[in-house]
Amino acid sequence: MQESVDLGPEQCTLLLGAGITGRVALSSPDGPHIVPVNYSVVGEAVIMRTSPYSVLGTYGRGSMLAFEVDWFDHERWRGWSVVVRGRANVVTDPLELDRIRTTWDPQPWAAGARNLYLRLHWSEISGRQIGVGWDPVETLPVRRAV
Repeated sequence: MQESVDLGPEQCTLLLGAGITGRVALSSPDGPHIVPVNYSVVGEAVIMRTSPYSVLGTYGRGSMLAFEVDWFDHERWRGWSVVVRGRANVVTDPLELDRIRTTWDPQPWAAGARNLYLRLHWSEISGRQIGVGWDPVETLPVRRAV
């Protein structure tokens, strides 16, 4: 059994910024939903593109959301997870949309129009790694400097 270690905010931000896909959790009238999304990080916000009529597009606007990105090495029983929480808002300002597109425009893998940009400004960021004696940042397949 491996030890669990809390990650600091700086390390969480590095790990969050290295990902491409994650999961967003939200509430709807039918109950909780977890939606896989492609994302980017611009400033201290997770940016997601979705359809305006999707579950995320319909119930994510103005709502408190949780977003998670993680990585696991099943052979060595180690991994890490970062979670951010905050209120999401729709990005409509043309200058802000240009900033997002030129900084790091999230590229959805799913087909269809994904023209609604949701920005999740995090008010809380936390993370942990399982296993000691290794650096999660060193295992990243992608390292971005934004």
